[in-house]
Amino acid sequence: MKQALTVPRLRAMKSQKKPIAMLTAYDYPSAMLAEEAGVDIILVGDSLGNVVLGYDTTVPVKLEDMIYHTRAVVRGAPGTMIVTDMPFATYRLGPESTLRNAARIMQEGGAHAVKLEGGEELADEIRLLTSAGIPVVGHIGLTPQSVLQIGGYRVQGKSSQEAEKMLADAKALEQAGASAIVLELVTEELAAAVTHSIGIPTIGIGAGRGCDGQVLVYHDVLRYGSGIRDKKMVKSYANIGDTIRNALTEYVEEVRTKAFPEEKHSFPMDSSQSQSSGLGTKLYGGEGK
Repeated sequence: MKQALTVPRLRAMKSQKKPIAMLTAYDYPSAMLAEEAGVDIILVGDSLGNVVLGYDTTVPVKLEDMIYHTRAVVRGAPGTMIVTDMPFATYRLGPESTLRNAARIMQEGGAHAVKLEGGEELADEIRLLTSAGIPVVGHIGLTPQSVLQIGGYRVQGKSSQEAEKMLADAKALEQAGASAIVLELVTEELAAAVTHSIGIPTIGIGAGRGCDGQVLVYHDVLRYGSGIRDKKMVKSYANIGDTIRNALTEYVEEVRTKAFPEEKHSFPMDSSQSQSSGLGTKLYGGEGK
C-alpha cells in the first residue's frame, strides 16, 4: 500500500529536485482517483466553497465544512498526505482558538497538516502549532480569504516593494516552522527567487515554472462543472463537464420517451410463480386489463 508523505520526505523532495504534484479534492471518489493517479499531496482547500458549495468566495466556509470534507478525502486516499485549509476566521483569533481549531481538523478530520494564509504576522501562531505537533503549510501571494480586502484577484509581486515583502514573509514562515509554502498568482521571477531563498518546498499555482511543485483545483483540471472559465494559470486535461451533461440529458430524454428502462433492465418473476399467481395474465393482458 502506498505510504503518505511525511514532512521530512517532503523536504527531501526539494533537495533532490523531485517536483511535487499537489491537487485539491473534496470527496471520497475524487480523492480515490487522485491517489490512484499518484499525486503526492491532496489539498482539501476552502476552494470547496466555490466549486462544491456554490459560494462566490471562500469566506463563508465553516470549520465544520472543512472537517466533513476532510474525513471523506482521508477515506478515499489513505496513502496520500492530506493538507486541509483552516477557513476564514478560524485563526488570527489568539493562540488558544487557533490551536483548538487546528487540532479539530487533525483529530476529527484526519488531516496530516493544516494550511494558513498569510505572512510574517502568522509566525507566532505557526510556532504554536508546530510546537504542538501540527505540521503547517503556509500560503502567500494572492490569499483568497483576503480577496475582499486586497481588491480582487490580481497578480502579486509586480513591484519591488511587494517582492521584498513576500521574500521576508517566506523566510519568516520557514523560520516559524512551516513545512512548505503555497505561492499563488505570483510573478514567475519572484516565485523562483522565493524558492531559492528558503529550504522548504514551494508549491505554485499561477506562480510559474520555478517552484518546487504545482497545485491545481480538481474541477479546473477536469473542467468538472458548469460554466468553468478559462484561466491563464490553469491547464485543463479533460472536459468531463460536457460528458456528464450530455449523459444526463440523454437519460432524461430516454425516461420521458420510455426508452429506459428496457426489458434487460427489469427483473421478471419465475415463470411458474407468475402463472400460478395469475400475475402474468393481469399484467400482460386478459383479466384485470
